[in-house]
This record gives sequence, structure tokens and C-alpha cells, in this order.
Amino acid sequence: MPPRIPGPQGLRGFTLCLRPASAPSLQPLMQSANLSSKEKEKAKARRMQQDPYAWAQAQQRKAANVSRQNEIEKQRDEEWGSPVHGVTTPFVESFDSAGQVPLSTPPVDKIGQPLFDPHPLPTSPHLRNYLLDEREVKEAIKLAAQITKPIVSENRDIIDPVEEETELREYEERHRKALLAIERIADLKNGSAKDRKHANIRRCIETFGRHQTDHIVERAQPPLSRGVVPQPKPERAGPDTGSSEVQIAILTSKIRALAKELEGPKGHRDKNNKRSLRRLCHKRQRLLRYMERKERGSGRWLHMIETLGLSPATWKEQITL
Repeated sequence: MPPRIPGPQGLRGFTLCLRPASAPSLQPLMQSANLSSKEKEKAKARRMQQDPYAWAQAQQRKAANVSRQNEIEKQRDEEWGSPVHGVTTPFVESFDSAGQVPLSTPPVDKIGQPLFDPHPLPTSPHLRNYLLDEREVKEAIKLAAQITKPIVSENRDIIDPVEEETELREYEERHRKALLAIERIADLKNGSAKDRKHANIRRCIETFGRHQTDHIVERAQPPLSRGVVPQPKPERAGPDTGSSEVQIAILTSKIRALAKELEGPKGHRDKNNKRSLRRLCHKRQRLLRYMERKERGSGRWLHMIETLGLSPATWKEQITL
């Protein structure tokens, strides 16, 4: 241990320590300096002049690598999708018309020409306005026709045939006008956004409800203990409205309708609906994460992801709008 020499009385905290000097390094001193961009360009030009063929090959390999990296980056961006829309599918596009239009509406250019050909969309023609369906409308029309039809008297001696024919003709004319009025009233194309929302909710229940999908898609089976025989589940009593996939589909239809309104010319001013859109996206994200833990890889999960076009951006990482 090297000796320590105490200092003067006024400097009690000061102590001098004598250590042997380190041995001098026998390696030559080398100073590294950063090359400037001009010097790098000169070095490249020098290598190119020395062997132009090898330089051209190196540039070709570099261009191929950059092109491949751009392709991979583009593919990743497409698979990642949008946190709001995900990857748009025909079923999601049909939310705009509540399943009443058979073909999509492609965007147009500056002169009004469509940019690509329309593609078919899934339809639900049996759904009508005011929470009705085709069967109920037909039954109501049939009942109204029976009630309003003029009664034919059995005593033909006191009946004027001309008056009876005129009354029957007026009845047929009134019935024809009533059919046209009912057709216009019950048509979803003439409905409001609220009517389309209710129709889309019914479509989501019909498409993703487990009372329908239990027979066509495979569900995740929980692990069973050894010797335990799985018991069949009882049949559902009614339509399924509360399962995760149904709620996710309903939220997707609401998110699409709200996002399209905010994409309009004055959507950037609508602070309240922006907050509502974030709230809906976060609610769907929580349900998707729960669904991923419970049903990932099962038929229910794949059917929901493929039909709604939900990409990883809709449930992974943070959603910022």
C-alpha cells in the first residue's frame, strides 16, 4: 500500500497519496478522424476508377436490396392497416347502405370517371325500415288487402253491377297506391342514418351471432382434465346479441359511419365526435384483446377477422387519432 502523508493542521481533510507512475505505452499513437462527405465521395470515385465492373455490381446489389426493403415495408404497412378502418372488406363497405346495394361505389377522378370497376357486396334485401323484415311487410299488406276489400253481397237482385265494378276498380287503385307508399316507407334506401344503424346491428347479429355460427365455425375448446368427458352445451334459446364478436361487429359499423362523417370538409372542427370515435376504437380494442386471449386461432376468431378486415393496428399498441 503506498504511503500517505498528512497535510497541515488547517487542511485536516487533505491527504496526499503517492502512487507509482503508470508504465508508458509502447504502442504508437493513432488519431482517428471522421471523414467528411466530400472525402467519402472522393473515395467512392477512386474505387470506381480502379474497378468499374465491381463498382457497377455493388451498385446493382444495393439497388436490389433497397427495392426489396421498400416492398417489405409496403407489405407490412398494408398488413398493419389503419387503427380505425383496418383493412376494408366488402362486408364493411356494405355498412354504408345497410346491405341494400349489390355493387360498391368506386372513387372518381377530377373529371368524374371511376378509378376502378365496382365489385359485388353482400346484401340483406329481407331487412326493411322501422325494424321490419320482408315477411312482416308482406303479411301486413295481405291483411290490409283483406280488410279493405269491398264486401260482395249475396243478394244479386239489389246490387247494381256498374256501381259494384266501379267500387272494385277504386279499391284496386287505392290498394296500388298504398303498395307504392308502403314500399317507399319501408325501403332502407330512403331511411335515415339511425335506420341504417339499426339494420346494420341486425345484420351483425345474423352474421356473427353464435346461434348461427356454432354450426359452421370451429370454437376454441378449453383444456380438460384427464378422464373428464366433455359435455355438449344446450341449444340457445334465442338470437345471440352479447358475444364478443357481435359487439365488435356492431362497434365496427358505428366506427365506420362516424369516421366517414369526420372525413368530410368540416370534420376537423367536430371535437365531440372525435372524442366519441376514440372512445369507440378503444372499446373495440379491449374486446379484441379479450377475444384474442380466449379465441385466437379458432374458427370464430378467423371468421371475425376475415369478414370485418380487422388488422393488428386495431388492437395492438396505442391508438391515437
